[in-house]
Amino acid sequence: MLGKLTIQNYALIENLDADFPDGLVIITGETGAGKSILLGALSLLLGAKADVSVLKDPARNCVVEGEFDITDSHIPAELLGEEPEEGEERDSFCENGRLLLRRVISPGGRSRSFINDRPVPNATLAALAGRLVDVHAQHQHLLLSDGAYQLSVLDYFAGTAGLLEEYKKTYSALQEARSALANLCREMERMDREVDYKQYQFDKLEQARLRPGEREELEAEQKQLANAEEIKNSLYGAAQLMRPMGTSLVQNLKDAAHILRKYSNFVPAFGELASRLETCRIECRDIEEELERRAEEVTVSPDRLEKVESRMGEIELLLKKYGCTDVESLIAVKDGLERELLDVGANQENKLHLEAQVEQLEKDLERQAEKLSEKRAAKTRELGHTLEEKIKDLEMPFARFEVELTPADHFTPQGKDRIRFMFSANGTEKTTELARVASGGELSRIMLCLKSLMAAYTGMPTLIFDEIDTGVSGRIADKMGKLIGELGENMQVFAITHLPQIASKGDTHLLVYKEFDDRKRAHTKIKRLEGQERVMEIARMLSGSELSEAAVENAKYLLKK
Repeated sequence: MLGKLTIQNYALIENLDADFPDGLVIITGETGAGKSILLGALSLLLGAKADVSVLKDPARNCVVEGEFDITDSHIPAELLGEEPEEGEERDSFCENGRLLLRRVISPGGRSRSFINDRPVPNATLAALAGRLVDVHAQHQHLLLSDGAYQLSVLDYFAGTAGLLEEYKKTYSALQEARSALANLCREMERMDREVDYKQYQFDKLEQARLRPGEREELEAEQKQLANAEEIKNSLYGAAQLMRPMGTSLVQNLKDAAHILRKYSNFVPAFGELASRLETCRIECRDIEEELERRAEEVTVSPDRLEKVESRMGEIELLLKKYGCTDVESLIAVKDGLERELLDVGANQENKLHLEAQVEQLEKDLERQAEKLSEKRAAKTRELGHTLEEKIKDLEMPFARFEVELTPADHFTPQGKDRIRFMFSANGTEKTTELARVASGGELSRIMLCLKSLMAAYTGMPTLIFDEIDTGVSGRIADKMGKLIGELGENMQVFAITHLPQIASKGDTHLLVYKEFDDRKRAHTKIKRLEGQERVMEIARMLSGSELSEAAVENAKYLLKK
């Protein structure tokens, strides 16, 4: 239940702190006093969209905070932001059964949500608040014509929560599998249109037998072949210079070393000179031999030059065609094409797998939908009879209410059923679709009956009625007040009302009123009415601004009932 609500800087509310007891809480106030503002602030805790236009002072944050007693509530621990430690009691985990929700809207439009002072996504706050409070807003009776809402009523009554959850998981899995299959088929169609061209591209690159670094090797070889004759002559010329005038330079170095070594016994330094000459001789001999060898290796081959230049041209064309700068990039393109061509076969296998998965999920969904339909069908008559009896108690003694369940022609997120609430207010045998025949006042009464019925099955700790009494008055209003009062015996109920018959029910009566400061700025306030103040508020609701003695007496009478 909601124990305390704190609102700061929201619309006409500067600062507001309100404590709420268990049971029925009546909220009244003149039109424009701010009852809807109070509900709007509370809706922020329920995950409503944030809007900076609600800031009373655009320079400050708007803060809405609610303290809930969840001692007797069945709320999954994961919704509270973290799992309790093993062996930890819920009471200690949630601060002795107290849960604090907070929503902060900054002047810049940023929204932040907190659970027990821990920041959480707004979706988490909304999911948790949805387990704590059910709000019946004005005009919500229009939901009575919505098939999904009607099915939810039947599901609560029939106790199909487990079956429906299982069905929804399978339905979601089927939608995902169908989507994956459709995407794969589109991809395969695209690849089928391109596969021949890609195969042609791959074959061309495969036939090219490209090697990393090949382009650089060819460029070096082409330069050598293009200048082969000149290079060969230069090498032979260099070798000839090693034998000037027909005399071998190597032999001359050998003879000189021999002469120096002969007289090294007389002059020791000649030995070192001889060694140096021998070193030069060996080096010159190696150079001479290498010059001759390299000259022999240089090939003058116009045919080879033509082949090298042809290969270079082939590579250049491929580089230009595929927008590459080197052979390595071309090889990467070839490898990518190979992977795509291999994927064609893999996609076919994936398609078969997805088709089998879709087929199995469709069978599972059909089976689950049948179970869901059977359990719903078994309770339709009972639901219609139960609601009919409740409706009759609200001054519609000849009302007839039926729940019509028929098979749908396709799967929906709620199953494979079509539902219609059928109604007659005048006792005729023929019932007609509810939304087409019920008046506004009748819809309000029927919605109250539905809410009272669902409250028994949902375990919702707090229920808020925002003028559910629209379109009713007199004895009907009195009986609706009685029904709302009965709900308040088992749960916390807030009833925002303009009717004195309903306002007189329950023990707690809060008045929302508007107060003006010295600068004639409006501020919404709330206070609890006791004793004579409550009598006078109900009298005002009975007679308007001019209170008559009869209205006061009538108010006292209503409060004693």
